[in-house]
Amino acid sequence: MENHIIAGMAGESSIATTGAGPEQEQMRNIGDHATMVKWQRFSVPFAYPVAFTRNLFALDNPLLFEMLAMRERDKRHRCLVYLDEGVVTAQPDLPNRVRCYFDAHARHIELVDWVVVPGGEDIKLHPGHVMAMLKAIHRLGIDRHAYVIAIGGGAVLDAVGFAAATAHRGVRHLRVPTTVLSQNDSGVGVKNAINTHGVKNFTGTFAPPWAVLNDFDFLDTLPQRERVAGIAEAIKVALIRDGDFYRWLEANVQALARFDRPAEEVMVRRSAELHMHQIAYGGDPFELGSARPLDFGHWSAHKLEALTHHEVHHGEAVAIGIALDARYSALAGLLPEPEAQRIVELLDSLGLATFHPQLLATGPSGELALLAGLQEFREHLGGELTVTLLSGIGQGIEVHDIDMALMAQAIDWLSEREACHALAQ
Repeated sequence: MENHIIAGMAGESSIATTGAGPEQEQMRNIGDHATMVKWQRFSVPFAYPVAFTRNLFALDNPLLFEMLAMRERDKRHRCLVYLDEGVVTAQPDLPNRVRCYFDAHARHIELVDWVVVPGGEDIKLHPGHVMAMLKAIHRLGIDRHAYVIAIGGGAVLDAVGFAAATAHRGVRHLRVPTTVLSQNDSGVGVKNAINTHGVKNFTGTFAPPWAVLNDFDFLDTLPQRERVAGIAEAIKVALIRDGDFYRWLEANVQALARFDRPAEEVMVRRSAELHMHQIAYGGDPFELGSARPLDFGHWSAHKLEALTHHEVHHGEAVAIGIALDARYSALAGLLPEPEAQRIVELLDSLGLATFHPQLLATGPSGELALLAGLQEFREHLGGELTVTLLSGIGQGIEVHDIDMALMAQAIDWLSEREACHALAQ
């Protein structure tokens, strides 16, 4: 490689870049100081399958075995399995089905151990759960060519994924989402985290999974509350990315409300596809910038979860966040009023709440406590506030300023609407 140094006058800066390789050099003269900067450049392609099936642990269903062995067919793959306590309660035979599956394919896969862990936000609120996972990974000799498998809802996937991503700087992690929300949104993505310092998802990593295996049968034993709440994430992604999908949701709202299997499967698959497309083609899969369109409705949702001590679950909070930001979009002149009305009516039709009393809670100075969520969101984004709002059905728009008085009006509108509904009943 030939170096070309461009000399400058004292106090001037000159740069010459040489070489075509990944480690390009820059030669600088800054004042009296000559400096060489070598640029290291490389890219790492990520690819992982997201599959949809039923009866994943049926002995004649080869999907799990094939995903574990897809790159090393002749190896016996060691696996540590974590099971969501809520799923095991709903399906007491699940641990035995998992054992039998591994026994049936023992030539190629080995169940090193299985562990039942708390489901819901509890597993993300207490770091001791992750520390116990790390100890188990160490004790059982789970290396970077073995697998940590998580079977559960989004919180369990988050916590187990965080442990897998940090053990040995990353061991292979396979997700089996068991809720609507985790199958159509969080489970197919590249993020994992736990809640620390009183902030949701403060401690975590970006770590693409080895594979995501969605088994629709798990949805049949899901509590109705969680099954409905997960639809909120499908509404969210439809509103910002796919107007046709949103109109499909409206047309099929009754089928979705009664958990009609074909409609539910279409909803989950399309939502997952849209989330995957945004991650792959949105230009910022690891969220290095400040725009996060997939967090539409989430700045207030995360704060509401904290204000209610997670009495309001994530999908429910997202539904309220969608209603709030849709109304604000209309008040700000971004979204036609009839479109905002359509959105809250769709949420109503599914039985999703669009208001909670904590929206009106105030802080020490009398300000709305919820609005502090904007500052927390800004910090989470990296310094610049970027909130996704709506300019139309299927059309997200990024804004960097929020009119607090106008947002307070949007909250009041939701409160008044709730009061009217209560009187009508």
